[in-house]
Amino acid sequence: MLLLVAADLVSVSVLAFAIYFPRHHRRDMVAAFLGVNVGVLAVAMVLGSTPVGIGMGMGLFGVLSIIRLRSYEIAQHEIAYYFSALALGLLAGLSESLGLLHAGLMLLVVGTLFVGDHPRLFPRYRQQNLRLDSAYTDERALRAYLEVLLGGRVVNLSVRGIDLVNDTTQVEVRYVVPAASRPPKDLGSRTERGAHA
Repeated sequence: MLLLVAADLVSVSVLAFAIYFPRHHRRDMVAAFLGVNVGVLAVAMVLGSTPVGIGMGMGLFGVLSIIRLRSYEIAQHEIAYYFSALALGLLAGLSESLGLLHAGLMLLVVGTLFVGDHPRLFPRYRQQNLRLDSAYTDERALRAYLEVLLGGRVVNLSVRGIDLVNDTTQVEVRYVVPAASRPPKDLGSRTERGAHA
């Protein structure tokens, strides 16, 4: 049993400290991943040693996860890390011993996030949420402006809102930058604060 706990802690530590934090630098999410993992591990171990049904425990985890995800907006890749931490805790907590299957599944979860969230996977594809200082009602004109602004080819855009009174447009855009180009250094921080692009 102690070997399972150790394997879980090693796995979630690699996930949080070696993969997630060096790539995304969000300290609060590291605490969330670790807390979810250890909490799920503890509850799963208790459920595994009592006559309470596993289905009831899984339902409880599902409800708690939905409440957590709905109460605070997090990005899609962070949801993946969140549920990976939860899965690691369940794998260790509901097992009686550390076998090849459980160890392999833990490695699979961590390896999947390592590859799926690797910065070298589709490195030229970017996404931005922008608030522009003009109200664009013509999508072609908006697309042309965004391609000049971002220095890349827009592959998808979704207008979130047009304010004709204040003359602003809020848009989510996905684009591809040329191989030798980099995005403007201050664009990401400005758009995250909701400033005009």
